[in-house]
Amino acid sequence: MRSYDFSPLLRSSVGFDRIEHLFRGLERASNDGGFPPYNIVKQDADNYRISMAVAGFTEDEIEITANQNSLKISGKSKQEKDDTDYLHRGIAGRSFNQNFELAETIKVVGAELENGLLHIDLVREIPEALKPRTIAIGQSKVIENQTEAA
Repeated sequence: MRSYDFSPLLRSSVGFDRIEHLFRGLERASNDGGFPPYNIVKQDADNYRISMAVAGFTEDEIEITANQNSLKISGKSKQEKDDTDYLHRGIAGRSFNQNFELAETIKVVGAELENGLLHIDLVREIPEALKPRTIAIGQSKVIENQTEAA
């Protein structure tokens, strides 16, 4: 397991303390064996789609949970308990857990299961307060304390 030292970055920045947690999560994700396979597609500047190959799973066997800055997708196959005598088993059908770290402005907007692919749609929603705004140059309006002296 690699160790990253983020102290130089954290000394000169504010609000990036989640980076160490994010990199540890990415390292765990790279060791998960890659099941089930998935794609992450950037459709345009604000829309993304995760497509995951979940052949053999039905909608009621898959659970999608969005919680703050994380997305968890888990599948529990009912076929795992199947006592069929396979000559070759190429379709895994085993249970899985897949976690994704999401930026604070990314929201999950929908999911659909189509032809063995689970599609999860995400959108970047920037709050009005965080959008760039133009500041007019002119007189500064200073708010004065309006308490009357007695």
